[in-house]
Amino acid sequence: MQQRVLNVLEFDKVREHLMKHAASSLGREKAAALIPSVSLEEAKRWQDDTDEAAKVIRLKGNAPFGGLTDIRTSLKRSKIGGMLSASELIEIAGTIYAGRQIKHFIEDMIENGIELRNLGERAEQLVPLTDLEKRIKQCIDDNGEILDHASDALRGIRQQKRATEAKVRDKLESMIRSSSAQTMLSDAIITIRNDRFVLPVKQEYRSAYGGIVHDQSSSGATLFVEPQAVVELNNAVQQARVREKMEIEKILRELSEQTAESADAILANVDILADLDFIFMKARYAKEIKASRPELNDAGVIRLFKARHPLLPEDQVVANDIAIGEDYTTIVITGPNTGGKTVTLKTVGIFTLMAQAGLQIPAYDGSELAVFQSVYADIGDEQSIEQSLSTFSSHMVNIVDILKKADDQSLVLFDELGAGTDPQEGAALAISILDEVYGRGARVIATTHYPELKAYGYNRDGVTNASVEFDIETLSPTYRLLIGIPGRSNAFEISKRLGLADYVIRSAKSQMTSESNEVDRMISALEDSKKQAEAERAEAESIRKEAEQLHKDLQQQILQFNDERDKLFEKAEKQAEERLAAAREEAEGVIRELRRMSKEQHASVKEHELINARKRLEEAQPVFQKSKKAPAKKAEQHALHAGDEVKVTSFNQKGHLVEKTGDGEWLVQIGIMKMKVKESDLQYTGAAPKEKERKPLATVKGRDYHVSLELDLRGERYENALMKVEKYLDDAVLAGYPRVSIIHGKGTGALRKGVQEYVKNHRSVKNARFGEAGEGGSGITVVELK
Repeated sequence: MQQRVLNVLEFDKVREHLMKHAASSLGREKAAALIPSVSLEEAKRWQDDTDEAAKVIRLKGNAPFGGLTDIRTSLKRSKIGGMLSASELIEIAGTIYAGRQIKHFIEDMIENGIELRNLGERAEQLVPLTDLEKRIKQCIDDNGEILDHASDALRGIRQQKRATEAKVRDKLESMIRSSSAQTMLSDAIITIRNDRFVLPVKQEYRSAYGGIVHDQSSSGATLFVEPQAVVELNNAVQQARVREKMEIEKILRELSEQTAESADAILANVDILADLDFIFMKARYAKEIKASRPELNDAGVIRLFKARHPLLPEDQVVANDIAIGEDYTTIVITGPNTGGKTVTLKTVGIFTLMAQAGLQIPAYDGSELAVFQSVYADIGDEQSIEQSLSTFSSHMVNIVDILKKADDQSLVLFDELGAGTDPQEGAALAISILDEVYGRGARVIATTHYPELKAYGYNRDGVTNASVEFDIETLSPTYRLLIGIPGRSNAFEISKRLGLADYVIRSAKSQMTSESNEVDRMISALEDSKKQAEAERAEAESIRKEAEQLHKDLQQQILQFNDERDKLFEKAEKQAEERLAAAREEAEGVIRELRRMSKEQHASVKEHELINARKRLEEAQPVFQKSKKAPAKKAEQHALHAGDEVKVTSFNQKGHLVEKTGDGEWLVQIGIMKMKVKESDLQYTGAAPKEKERKPLATVKGRDYHVSLELDLRGERYENALMKVEKYLDDAVLAGYPRVSIIHGKGTGALRKGVQEYVKNHRSVKNARFGEAGEGGSGITVVELK
């Protein structure tokens, strides 16, 4: 990628925003060096990394990187025998700690069933150097001070030093408390000069204390004197300090040597941690800009849904749908300079660079971008003072360079193509350049204000027009991209709204060619048609979603019906088997009894014994209870007519006839459903009510026509929720539903209790209960209707 293109498309600013989310200088260093990849496999791998980190942040909020610092210089110095300072060793221990923490963090998430394949591979490579970390922490505190228990020798030296310092202080304090001290001392305090304890003595009493003068005040009136009485003790303190320093150096050298032994492993850890910090940095940036992962391809297809430029404030930028690479490979955005065309160019360009750099993009899920080998951009006013080039010449230098290199693996972005010269020549040049780049198979997006290019998209296959919508009412652009519609001049409309006289506008229009007027009328009609089509598409989408929900609800009811039917069949089979088994056992008992009697040589079987045996066999035959329902009477022959009330005997449901659809077949309305039913399956129950002139339910329309099997009250206020429950139950009864569900959630329990009490006292409710474990538990109330 050319550095100039990265700058023009403001990729450097994206990197600056990215670097703000780094946990260490290691991550910032990687972000500063980030450039887009031209390999599809590498870009996908980077996107996988970012997506896994985004999953972690979504589930856990963040990842632990506390203690991570750039210790590479210190480690390299330890490898060549250098002695590290206490602060350097503490940073090394902190980095080891950071590696251990992030390793356990990622492995714990994987053990809990969260799939983190790429992050898991990196965490597995981290070496937990616990012994070295523990040894450093035992010797050095968090402020970089060597602890007393770092070695036995250091502990003894410091104890001796503190004891000697205490003796010096005691000696000097006794001098301060003497009766002559107030006269001879400038201040009754003990101070330190040149690491030795001294007293502030007035100049004239210097000889009273003897000893050594170490310093004097700026005025010379006070001398800082080490009295002779404490010189030997101060010498002992100094000697203790020298031994302490030597022992500390010995400890630091030992720790440096231990660090050097593990330096290679720590450096490997640092590289992995830098990579992890960089990956999580990208995920945190994605969260900030509300980004999603794009799908990547190498077919040159770009499909963006509600794309927002990442450097513009979310509340100010307008999200647009942009597509190129399938039905057309070139987009020409025409129209006056309203500020939206260049943003569209830069959005496509920066999205491409971000995706190829492993960054997620601020667009809806399902967006797709291509991985290009090259991205070329000629955007903005690039007048070159150094080269004495005009704006046109500067642009042309860039365009010549692009034409030398562009191919079918390139994305080319032209802003105001052909501008800066004679309009007729500029338009012709722009068309020729577009033809050349299009012929090479590149994906091209170009902006221009030349009207001649409006027809370009209609005369060439693979090319489409686009424009940025302009609101005549507010005299400002809406920044909505309209693909398929060329831009048109709004000069006359704007002038009229600003108060320009009508006769001046009419005179101006009369000077325009008929072709221009015809084009403007065509564009206006296209805009109106597109708006109408979008509105109809939105309405159709809403109806489709409602139909899908209804279909899902009906499927659920059918599944429940089949499940209940299967359970009843199983129960009936089980009862039949039990009764047959009992009958067999009784019959076998009778047979055994008859055999016993026949074997008795002198016994004669009496008539009443045979009668009893026959009776027992008859009683052994299983008896199945018949349904308590009275057998359905055969429907009386009646001539059926549209609107008659009927009963569908196979479903045991009532409805009415809508129309006859064939020989012996009718379309029947049952509740909200219509179905074709054989006439033999219909039972006439009454004629249509005379006062009704139209078919029942046939004119019920609108969004409330379909009643869902579930009512979701989560997030509703208590009073609003009960009002919705009342209306919903009435609608469900009218729809003929036997059972519905009300989702109220668990929460504090107030809404759940209120819903339970309300439905139990409702006139149409037969029974109400909480859902079972598989239905939502106490967060849902299942209502059976009468």
